[in-house]
Amino acid sequence: MGKKILIVNGHPNKESLNFALAEAYKKGALESGAEIKEINISDLQFNPNLQYGYKKRTELEPDLLESWDKIKWAEHLVFVFPIWWGGMPAMLKGFFDRLFLPGFAFQYRENSVWWDKLLTGKSAHIIATMDTPYWYFRLIYGNPGIQQFKRTILQFSGINPVKVTVFSPIKNVAADKIKKHIDKTFQIGKQLK
Repeated sequence: MGKKILIVNGHPNKESLNFALAEAYKKGALESGAEIKEINISDLQFNPNLQYGYKKRTELEPDLLESWDKIKWAEHLVFVFPIWWGGMPAMLKGFFDRLFLPGFAFQYRENSVWWDKLLTGKSAHIIATMDTPYWYFRLIYGNPGIQQFKRTILQFSGINPVKVTVFSPIKNVAADKIKKHIDKTFQIGKQLK
């Protein structure tokens, strides 16, 4: 049995570069013998609004329950998404708001500021695209979307290590450069990282 990998695609447009990157990763990983499951956020039916915060639990929709089963199954999670306005698309953020809950992804300790990380033993790879040059995003803006995803969602929940690959800028980029991005993602998948 190969490594259990879950690919989560957070782009709403199936004709996007993100879908091509997710497919390239999948092909590479399958070639190396991995077991693959997928979640396309755009296919899920759920309310992304955490209406009551953590004060009252909103019943999880069937698509979220199925997604949680896939997350528990996976040894390695791959997140493919665009950076928009410095962060992830709204539906992807809503996915985390609704699913990475106390008792699922983490658990607050009673009378303490500390918490237990409930997703330890898993690793992840973030594959993001953006129009802003990545050096500018890191140096001028402080890398907010990647830091949020890596540190305050994944690592907060115990998922570690978390690798990051960013393709940028992608706006008006030549077709040969897009092919290089897809080829690189295939190789990342083939190396199962």
